[in-house]
Amino acid sequence: MTPPFDTYQVRRAFGRAAASYEAHAVLQREVERRLLERLDYLEAAPTRVLDLGCGPGHAAQAMRTRWKGAQVVALDAALPMLNRVKLNWLRPVARVQADARALPFADASIDVLYSNLCIQWIDDLPALFDEFRRVLRPRGYLALSTFGPDTLHELRAAWAQADVPTGISAPHVSQFVDIARVGDALMHAGFRDPVLDAEHFTLTYNDAPSLMRELKAIGATNADPRRVRGLTGRAHYRRAVEAYEAFRENGLLPATYEVIYAHAWAPDPGQPRRGRGGGEIASFPIERLRGSRRG
Repeated sequence: MTPPFDTYQVRRAFGRAAASYEAHAVLQREVERRLLERLDYLEAAPTRVLDLGCGPGHAAQAMRTRWKGAQVVALDAALPMLNRVKLNWLRPVARVQADARALPFADASIDVLYSNLCIQWIDDLPALFDEFRRVLRPRGYLALSTFGPDTLHELRAAWAQADVPTGISAPHVSQFVDIARVGDALMHAGFRDPVLDAEHFTLTYNDAPSLMRELKAIGATNADPRRVRGLTGRAHYRRAVEAYEAFRENGLLPATYEVIYAHAWAPDPGQPRRGRGGGEIASFPIERLRGSRRG
């Protein structure tokens, strides 16, 4: 669906950004707040909740406060980021370091899976959503946000213009999938009644270097394996900064973010899902199997 991401680079960048993340993640916190509002669709309190790609764990703590009787698990691939999750002895949150593509949970063991601005760093969405479905109980709830393809289109265009004299064609900004592909992947994984929408945010900066420093401070660096490795030359960097000036409005430079929201429900028991070998797997409550015996 997208070029494969360099998962080591993603984990390394977010690990390095752990200490500076909260001071710069203004957009991430706003999207988090809006995604938490989607939890109002739930009628019954869950027993076990997973915050996938938890970062410093604000959403996990909010869900622990919301559902006082639930076990809330905060999961992140970057250990330094996971270590930023504050411990609350009255309302503890379990912390787990793991890859979202291979979750260390039993089948049908999660009631709510919440993921804010994480899955854009994972390229195979059908496989990822199948893993989400595996760990969600039947009729379990999935709420997620991710970045769409319009994200940082100004920065992408500025770098493309700067590349012209060099003949470089390697990407400088990661590519993200569109809302239709997110919806298709949810349907492919068997989720019921998916609802998707998108909105655009525009952040403004005095200059392009300020934007680039902020992206580094939150760990949102280029994870495309086709990227140019090593330091960018000063002349090349200066051309990109100058090219970005074409977008200046009212004295400021805009940076666009397209945010896609989705929520859906895991299917009823017995609906087959895709297996790792390509076959289908159907799960049934053991009571149904016992009830089907004759004699």
